[in-house]
Amino acid sequence: MEEFKITFLPEHKSVYINRGTDLLTAALKASIHIYNSCGGEGVCGRCKVIVKKGDYITEDSGRITEREREEGYALACRTTPKSDMEVFVPEESRLGDLEILTEEIKATRLAGLYTPVEEIEEELHKTAAKIFKHGPLSTKIFLKLPNPTIDDNSGDADRLLGEIKKHHKEINIIQMGLSNIKKLPRLLRESGWEITATIGNRNKTTEVVLIESGDRSKKNFGVAVDIGTTTIVAYLVDLNSQKVLGSKASYNPQVDFGEDVISRIIFAQHEKGMEKLHHAVIDTVNTLIDNLIKEVNLTLDDVTAVICAGNTTMTHLLLKIDPAYIRKEPYIPAVNFMPVIRAAEAGIKINPRGLLACLPCIGSYVGGDIVAGILASGMDKTKDLTLFIDLGTNGEVVLGNKEWLMACSTSAGPCFEGGGLKSGIRAMKGAIQNISIKNNSVECQTIGNLPPKGICGSGIVDIISELLKNKIIDRSGKIKENKICKVSDSEGVKEVILVEAKDSAIGKDITVDENDIKNLIHSKGAIYTGIEVLLKEAGFKKSDIKHIFIAGGLGTALNIRSAINIGLLPDLPEKNFIFLGNTSVAGAKMCLLSSEAMEAAEIIANKMAYLDLSTSASFMNSYSAALFLPHTDIESFPSVKKILTSSTP
Repeated sequence: MEEFKITFLPEHKSVYINRGTDLLTAALKASIHIYNSCGGEGVCGRCKVIVKKGDYITEDSGRITEREREEGYALACRTTPKSDMEVFVPEESRLGDLEILTEEIKATRLAGLYTPVEEIEEELHKTAAKIFKHGPLSTKIFLKLPNPTIDDNSGDADRLLGEIKKHHKEINIIQMGLSNIKKLPRLLRESGWEITATIGNRNKTTEVVLIESGDRSKKNFGVAVDIGTTTIVAYLVDLNSQKVLGSKASYNPQVDFGEDVISRIIFAQHEKGMEKLHHAVIDTVNTLIDNLIKEVNLTLDDVTAVICAGNTTMTHLLLKIDPAYIRKEPYIPAVNFMPVIRAAEAGIKINPRGLLACLPCIGSYVGGDIVAGILASGMDKTKDLTLFIDLGTNGEVVLGNKEWLMACSTSAGPCFEGGGLKSGIRAMKGAIQNISIKNNSVECQTIGNLPPKGICGSGIVDIISELLKNKIIDRSGKIKENKICKVSDSEGVKEVILVEAKDSAIGKDITVDENDIKNLIHSKGAIYTGIEVLLKEAGFKKSDIKHIFIAGGLGTALNIRSAINIGLLPDLPEKNFIFLGNTSVAGAKMCLLSSEAMEAAEIIANKMAYLDLSTSASFMNSYSAALFLPHTDIESFPSVKKILTSSTP
């Protein structure tokens, strides 16, 4: 088959591809990561490249403007070569460096739940230790076995198991694998009957995971992992001291096959699609673990346990379980409660006999990451009515307290992660994350304080709030002529120029157009409607809510006032809102360190009721009412009404 050389600029990286292979696939082969939120279906319009040299065939998807076409732009996913090519990947099409926050959650964010106010400076693991007994997924114990005699002729394995039970009287069922039994006779005698046994909890059964010569009890480590749709975060934990020794984060490289879970489920049905998705996440987890252990001079054999938390689709892809039926009515996953397995079975490289546990899921669209979040927040321990919100492409919302929990998932779209916006980018260096309009001028704050490249999720929330306050847009999202921001017309769509080309890092205007505003209104409307429907189903009012927990990366930079102004969050006192950060990895770490915490997570999953909004009679009516800024019923947002009434153009 005919091959063509594709060179990507400005890196000057070249790869060879067969005729008929698209440029997006070629970029992936060259390790050039390009935005695409549709899995290469040609509908998102985010994988724009500029062809500098070469002949090609491109399909007209309606996502390239006439002006862009004249400048050589094409969609990478819809373009195939007819000759060797040179292709420039512009800054706005690149997946740059994400600003991934890996700090542990502090107890300040949990004041009044797990800990008294005077102790709020304590770290979460210290606070959690007061709730859950220390009992990690894998434990190392040093044993001095009695030497066998004529009178004491128990088998080697029986002798070892008996000694373990002396130290752990609570153990009822214990087993040992054949590989351990085979090496046991020689190891016991060469070590002088002094060994270290690693025991693990496998689904109510205690198993001897590993046997080592001498005292190795002080070298026992585990890894807690958050398998996010966008990012993967890993914590290396000393299972004895309960301290976090390091944290690492990376893109989830599955974004190369689609930004959201639906597009990845569809891709998984392609030839070798499942294999590619599985290896993308497994290879990343292995790289993170390898980097973590090297920093503290450990080996993979020292890591005996891994716990992962992720949404239902991410968990299935991690374990290479077919997720196809998650998106097909009646939307049933293959598994919600995954038994503990060998990490090696999933392809995770730690100790060959090390264990892997996954946080239980609730259903197709509410997964182990939310269970981990509820556990970490302490929501299941408080008597107060509490709301938990995880903002992302899928917005998960949980309402309840220690007596009951009710959850729903809303398809919010990619706005909150910078997708679906003309100038949208993920939370990377140079992304506008906060904005304000003061003295008739726009002030932007970017991640890393670098020249702006585009707008991320928290930035678009701020922008729409400021445009609304300053009457640059009306409550339906229509742009009006004003004296503050330049307004232009692009392909028949009005847009506000926030940063002119000369001041941007991409050499183009950074703008917000009416389509962007419409997308955000639909996204915020979905989240707010999810909250309203849960309250209605449970028989409560917004004023009954005492705590609102906000989880996820967006929450670290989200301006609460702005979120209320646009109708994303209910109009409640700002003191009621508590940012929790990455609760998925925090909850995973708690379960890694305590079997009691894992049991609590299973209880949470079992008692949480899932409300399918697609079958809710009130959802569509409520959703339609939410498609205004902040809402059709301005009286339900009294503080916003006051702002809009008092503000001047």
